[in-house]
Amino acid sequence: MALIRPVVVAATAAVGLAALPAAAIPRLDLSGYPAPAAGERRWVIQLPGVLPPTRDPALSPDPGDWRVQLIVGQMALVDCNQHSFAARLRHWRQADDKPMVFRVDNVGPMASTRMACPPDQPRRQAFVTMAGKPYVVPYAVSQPIVVYAPAALQLRWRLWKAERQSRDALAL
Repeated sequence: MALIRPVVVAATAAVGLAALPAAAIPRLDLSGYPAPAAGERRWVIQLPGVLPPTRDPALSPDPGDWRVQLIVGQMALVDCNQHSFAARLRHWRQADDKPMVFRVDNVGPMASTRMACPPDQPRRQAFVTMAGKPYVVPYAVSQPIVVYAPAALQLRWRLWKAERQSRDALAL
């Protein structure tokens, strides 16, 4: 069972806050979550509770305005084409109704645009993401985000912050 925990230290580096001092990371209690099934991994994201204020005054400091994008992908040897694969990331309700539990299933084969590449261009290792719309969840420090996925896949995440200002829409 591989438990990958991008917690406070990794989370701060992901949002450009690597200058913060390292602090003890409390152990997550995952006893209420099922163990991953054979052939899958359980990914856990523990969001940092307090982030320093942003330097951009246009961005909202309220975590209620923030979102977390879940990015499912896999490392693959690729050429110059655009690559992706089909899969389904869905909210997964357990018997005890934990709100931030997700499952990846229906993983399809890798697809690409199939254009001719320059003959001298070598293949390279790249993180190939799941096709489709971005999967975005609320920023909630009170509970971890838990994702169950096939073992070949990886999970990354990105923090989205909203602007403070809302704008009026044009009624036509």
